[in-house]
Amino acid sequence: MKTTRFILLSGLLFLTIQGCIKNDQPVPGDYYVPSTLSMEAQKVLRAFPYKDTLEAYPGENDIAGWQKYWDYNEKKWQPYNDSLAKGFRAQIKDTMMGGTPVLDIRPANWKFRNKVLIYLHGGAYTLFSSGTTLMGSVPVADITGLRVVSVNYTNPPKFKFQQILNQIIQVYKALLDQGYKPSDIGIYGDSAGGALTAGSVLKMRDEGIPMPAALVLISPWSDITETGDTYHTLKGKDPVIAYGNSLNESALAYAPAGEHKNPYVSPVYGDYTKGFPPTLIQGGTKEIFVSNFVRHYQALDQAGIPVKLDLYEGMWHVFQEINSDLPESIVAQKKFRDWMYLYLGI
Repeated sequence: MKTTRFILLSGLLFLTIQGCIKNDQPVPGDYYVPSTLSMEAQKVLRAFPYKDTLEAYPGENDIAGWQKYWDYNEKKWQPYNDSLAKGFRAQIKDTMMGGTPVLDIRPANWKFRNKVLIYLHGGAYTLFSSGTTLMGSVPVADITGLRVVSVNYTNPPKFKFQQILNQIIQVYKALLDQGYKPSDIGIYGDSAGGALTAGSVLKMRDEGIPMPAALVLISPWSDITETGDTYHTLKGKDPVIAYGNSLNESALAYAPAGEHKNPYVSPVYGDYTKGFPPTLIQGGTKEIFVSNFVRHYQALDQAGIPVKLDLYEGMWHVFQEINSDLPESIVAQKKFRDWMYLYLGI
């Protein structure tokens, strides 16, 4: 039996018991397991037991309530992240860039290249930090061989979307001040971080700031309004994420309801005819966010932006980070690397 691994993303807690459930056992969450998945992925999917979430997240402006829940998650998941950093032998420096805290991450045996990636972590905006989302940064540094700057933005409701986007842009400007050119910088993010990636770059463009070379959006929460076919057709069938009284509360904490269709908040509504970097969108077909991926892809494609929609049969939210050793995950990671290499000129 493989080692039990605890994993975390999007403000929900999950236990993945890889290889522990036989193929003839029922799936605890009644999640359909397609035979088109790799055998390894089938075993993982069969092992998703439940969505272990709160009955309700704190209210949208309950700063103390969110802080308490954030503190709880940070403490719970820090040991896992410490072991991840140790396993990859990553060089991690806690520092400031542009007045914003970041983790400056370099892979083992790192050699200087005048290229850098900015990482924007997920967690429904309201949860986690750079230190508890190393699964999205440390392996990417290892796979690409590049320096990764993970932005430790201030979680809502303490900061709202305008302030968070400004923090991201200040980090980007700080890298330009370090001598990097826009063509040397790629930005990526997962889940809420995927939307932050697109939203911050839209804001850069509109403010006349030169845009980065390339983006990768991993399972992006591109529309926080719960609009789209798969929010409904896959409701209760997604083994990782649910909207209800969890993501809904996070969305309201991030931005007031009247701003939810602001392109900086929900970038699926952006005007991409004014230009945008080449963008890779990755996701799995079990996600309630599939409509986000498709609609965002169409918005970019119809504007003539180089874009690729890279979907994976039967896979779940941010699978390539949560279960990084699966065959499907390895393919997705290579495509991520190749996309960044292509547009960064490596």
